[in-house]
Amino acid sequence: MKDLRRPALLNESSSPGKRGYLPPVSDVPELTSDELIPSSLLRHTPLCLPELSEMEVTRHFTKLSQRSFGVDQGFYPLGSCTMKYNPKFLEEVARLSGFQDLHPLQDEKNIQGALGLWHYAEEVFSLITGMDQFTLQPAAGAHGELTGLFIIKAALEDKGETDRDTILIPDSAHGTNPASAALAGFKVQKVPSSPEGIIEPETLKTYLGSNIAGMMLTNPNTLGLFERNILTITKMIHEIGGEVYYDGANLNAILGWARPGDMGFDLVHLNLHKTFATPHGGGGPGAGPVGVKNHLAKYLPVPRVISTPQGFKWDFDAPHSIGKVKGFWGHFGVIIKALAYILSLGSKGLKQVSSDAVLAANYLQTELKEDYNLPYDCFCLHEFVLGGLKEKAPEINTLDIAKGLMDFGIHPPTIYFPLIVSEALMIEPTEAVTLELMDTFISVMRNLARKAMEEPEKLKEAPFTTPVRRLDEVSAARNPILK
Repeated sequence: MKDLRRPALLNESSSPGKRGYLPPVSDVPELTSDELIPSSLLRHTPLCLPELSEMEVTRHFTKLSQRSFGVDQGFYPLGSCTMKYNPKFLEEVARLSGFQDLHPLQDEKNIQGALGLWHYAEEVFSLITGMDQFTLQPAAGAHGELTGLFIIKAALEDKGETDRDTILIPDSAHGTNPASAALAGFKVQKVPSSPEGIIEPETLKTYLGSNIAGMMLTNPNTLGLFERNILTITKMIHEIGGEVYYDGANLNAILGWARPGDMGFDLVHLNLHKTFATPHGGGGPGAGPVGVKNHLAKYLPVPRVISTPQGFKWDFDAPHSIGKVKGFWGHFGVIIKALAYILSLGSKGLKQVSSDAVLAANYLQTELKEDYNLPYDCFCLHEFVLGGLKEKAPEINTLDIAKGLMDFGIHPPTIYFPLIVSEALMIEPTEAVTLELMDTFISVMRNLARKAMEEPEKLKEAPFTTPVRRLDEVSAARNPILK
């Protein structure tokens, strides 16, 4: 019998003659195809499109949408990715006709409000991060990283120091850091963390040399731990002539309390889709603005919005600029949402955001370490990393725990990252989670720990309630079926 709950493929449901909406017959004389488009550019084989009613098409795509999991549907403790709730009023603000109906090629005189908002956003991001100037062009976090590394490279070329070809990156770093550095043409040197999960100056000293262009790191780091030696670290890099890049992915932990610029960082990118509550991933696009100290400002992408006696204008006059990094000017709608979020909270509200995020992470860490290994057992900030089950169960690993969570309507946390933690479960609750939801999550995690000991065979088969059961992920990655 046909499973009526399963969204049938369109071709499976197709029947000849089915129709949706039929427009009225046109009264415009028909032209031959050659009069409209040259024959060489036309398709000459018929398209085998499915034939369905409008209702069937609507139900098909609605059911598919219900099979996707999003931050509006349930708990999403995806460590490092900061999957925080997106307030709906931000969407309303971005959809105001005065914003939505703009075109990037409009005359500057007609978009003074938009340009003023753009300029103001740069000032706000500078104030929050302790940077001097910003570009809003980059389209996402990793794109911001690449932009920042191009800026470092341009500065080195200007000074004739092209022999500085290496970027230092902690072993706990986000995977995009070494990828961005390599894409920008740098060599990557990994710096090992201490047993306490942070970078020690004595260890860093052994990697410093005339070939170092700079260092990329985030604070707190990817283990959720604050780099308490940060002032010493940035000073050491500066003393050898390098730049220090701040990966802004973890800014949510220190928002309103500390600023990368005050820690000695020279560049920073912001993930607006993490810290400032704009949609993330498939709900995007995101944005990754890049801020710099004044000595690097001349390399920022063009154009920049400047204020003149005649009003705001796009400024392309920047001979040292790395050029454009994005079509048109950037993701304007995302900037609007982030700015509205910041202004609605104010400075006190932003401090409350980070305080609540840190409190939530420490609450979960304290409760879960009874059943799960905690390799770095100390006060954390916005996230923490577990190291699998404390009491080893036969053949049960972190992947099984993650799959088991799906049966309870909880998105699995980040797993097997960072790589320096065996059987890693990286959990970030964010400030938006309620105490009741955290207690439910704790109960589920404890239940899975018991099940690992009592019913390991059953846990190995989870999930049971999802539209798609457990996949062979290795085969799917190596041999994807794309059509």
